Amino acid sequence: MWAFGSAAGIARRIAARELSSREVVAACLERIAETAGETGAGSGIALNAIVALRADAALAEAEDADRAAARGEIRGPLHGVPFTVKDWIDVAGLPCAGGRADRRARMPARDATAVARMRAAGGIVLGKTSIGPDNEAYGRTNNPYDPRFSPAGSSSGEAALVGAGGSPLGLGSDSGGSIRQPAHCCGVAGLKPTTGRVPLTGHFPFICALTDPRTVIGPLARHVEDLALVLRVIAGPDGADPSAVPVPLADPDAAGLSGMRVAVYVDHPGTTPDPSVVTATHDAARALEAAGLVVERATPPGLDEVYPITRDYWRRPESDSADEWVADRKPSELTAIDVQRSLFEWDRFRRRMLPFLHEYPLVVSPAAEKPAVPHGADAGRIPYTLTWSLLGNPAVVVRAGTTPDGLPVGVQIAAAPWREDLALAAASIVERASGGWRPPNT
Repeated sequence: MWAFGSAAGIARRIAARELSSREVVAACLERIAETAGETGAGSGIALNAIVALRADAALAEAEDADRAAARGEIRGPLHGVPFTVKDWIDVAGLPCAGGRADRRARMPARDATAVARMRAAGGIVLGKTSIGPDNEAYGRTNNPYDPRFSPAGSSSGEAALVGAGGSPLGLGSDSGGSIRQPAHCCGVAGLKPTTGRVPLTGHFPFICALTDPRTVIGPLARHVEDLALVLRVIAGPDGADPSAVPVPLADPDAAGLSGMRVAVYVDHPGTTPDPSVVTATHDAARALEAAGLVVERATPPGLDEVYPITRDYWRRPESDSADEWVADRKPSELTAIDVQRSLFEWDRFRRRMLPFLHEYPLVVSPAAEKPAVPHGADAGRIPYTLTWSLLGNPAVVVRAGTTPDGLPVGVQIAAAPWREDLALAAASIVERASGGWRPPNT
């Protein structure tokens, strides 16, 4: 069914006039209506994923895209394809509360750079999605495979809506796993690009890359090929974010993985991975081995440092903007020596990892200690994703298995810096072997 196909495939069909953009947008809006609210609206799936919707505007833009296609005018690789945006990323004319009740009236006048680039490529914004899984502004977001379960966070609404078929793809952000954890729990694919690959201009709250080099904007989609498509659209400097750098993107289709060494590990200090997580990771490793890669069990160095470094970071003061931080003189419990020590430890961790990545350009691991858990339950630890946030390396999560209860299980594939092409190519192999995303049965 086209509605569950890839965004790339939908774009090709719209360009060939085999499918109208209006049909696609209308189908997404219908699915969004079915899953609205915390109790649903007739479908049995209660997501509460959308926090701001631009239905009429999206339909009008879809009709305009169809008229342009009829004239042979294709605006870009996303011509007529709808997408959604996490409520931490600015969309002009839609509120950007960041999950805070006192910010619901915040109305940005301009799109974030990533959103503007998606629109320029022909994409159509459907609306904004919740962060969480719980937030004071909009409430709780639920898992598309079982509303009693959490979608994880913080790109909760994106992963839940994409997983339920309400949007073919979306934009999220990730500081420690906020794209990858929801992708794992909701059965979709998610990419954390290399730090500096995508401008953060228009991300709310304000991100200062000097003090937070972890946060990145990246895509979520049902199909890995769409992650690569969106990355090509949103990557590159914008002249506004000084942390965005002009490193060329390599093509995943030309990655040449045969014979490449891959490290696989499941044990991380302080974790006891669920059997379903272990099985999915080993299945992914076998798929890569069958495709000609050289898979070895090898654990990256310094993993016991991940949580101490992260705890030191999160003790630092944070604010909505640099101007607010300076004006408010927000106090910190850290001394200058504490901050300096934290940065040295962080840098040492990154330096220790580089030789390992020269030996193993790809690293496969669980995405999390557990699959999705019921709301309020202990979700386990997430050092697997935190590791690559501290390093700044690219990492993809793709569905690789299913629990006995029918919940999806993802696996994480990380790569050397700037080698998103390797991670995406490997994720495509795992996706083909596992079947990737599948519609929820509810």
